[in-house]
Amino acid sequence: MIRFEKVTKYYKNNVGLENVSVHINKGDFVFLVGPSGAGKSTFIKLILKEIEADSGSILVNEKEVTSLSNRQIPILRRSIGIVFQDFRLLPKKTVFENVAFAMEIIHKSPRTIRRQVPQILSLVGIANKASKYPDELSAGEQQRVAIARAIVNNPTVLIADEPTGNLDPDTAWEIMKLLEQINLRGTTIVMVTHAKDIVDRMNKRVIVIDKGKIVRDNVGAYGIDVFETPSCQPEGGVFSQDVK
Repeated sequence: MIRFEKVTKYYKNNVGLENVSVHINKGDFVFLVGPSGAGKSTFIKLILKEIEADSGSILVNEKEVTSLSNRQIPILRRSIGIVFQDFRLLPKKTVFENVAFAMEIIHKSPRTIRRQVPQILSLVGIANKASKYPDELSAGEQQRVAIARAIVNNPTVLIADEPTGNLDPDTAWEIMKLLEQINLRGTTIVMVTHAKDIVDRMNKRVIVIDKGKIVRDNVGAYGIDVFETPSCQPEGGVFSQDVK
């Protein structure tokens, strides 16, 4: 599903990732954790081909990402859903329209949109909010809309970038149960997080990155605090907002 083989990415004189090899299987639920600046964003950006690796091989859905042309990049990104901490909903569109927009940009037919959007809204538990606008929703409901938008085109991979970061503990756990439900339907999930309590409670695979290297890859709770110690390595900024 996702395979890194000896991948290295430098930013000037600093390391984003260094000689990283890892394999994420279809259907995995993986937490990507580590201190700020450790290399997590670099890892995700390389999957999306937002940045170029200096060396190594990256395969996503059996496609060699490093050799994709600019014309092929949008096709890659259509197979990957993304959920952000800050939701990034369109404020002047309703819940239905926000989710439908993800289908419109890949030219799905109006008939398909009318059929599929209500199904997805029902799946994420907000079918009764279809006509509401983002500012009429709670933070948890907004994140459910964002998740619906991310999965409406049936991506093989869902990347969740701190999806519980703006939520209270109870709502955060509801979102985690929803993500687990989506994972059980077959979607591979890679979740970047600093929420150690969630990682420990979920008991999933945990990949720990520090200073551009994978320092641990195991299943279960992570007992050592790797979430707060800052690393000196930059990650090259935040995700772009226009990934489709």
